[in-house]
Amino acid sequence: MIWNLSKKEENKPQWPVDDSGESIPPAYLMHIGGGPMDMDMILGLLESYGIPHVCEYPNNGLFGKLILGHPPSGMEVYVPETMLEDAQNILNADIVEEDAELDFEKFDQDE
Repeated sequence: MIWNLSKKEENKPQWPVDDSGESIPPAYLMHIGGGPMDMDMILGLLESYGIPHVCEYPNNGLFGKLILGHPPSGMEVYVPETMLEDAQNILNADIVEEDAELDFEKFDQDE
């Protein structure tokens, strides 16, 4: 049995290219400060909607990420400029909670 503990790269969204085969230039999306959970939540949200991203760690943040496990100065997130508006809309969307209570009487009638 072989254990594979690495992330699967094939599931990550690929950076888009234009008609000539050149990569679409990156556009600045946002700065994420805080802890690693904040960073993982936002990057995971972008990945779940198929938006690729590139991260940059300002002020030697990559060294902090290596030593502390997360960059203390936060990180800058860039997305393809053709997907910038979609990424902003996803991150700025209002959360709509659905009614968590199920109508069990309806299920009883179906049987």
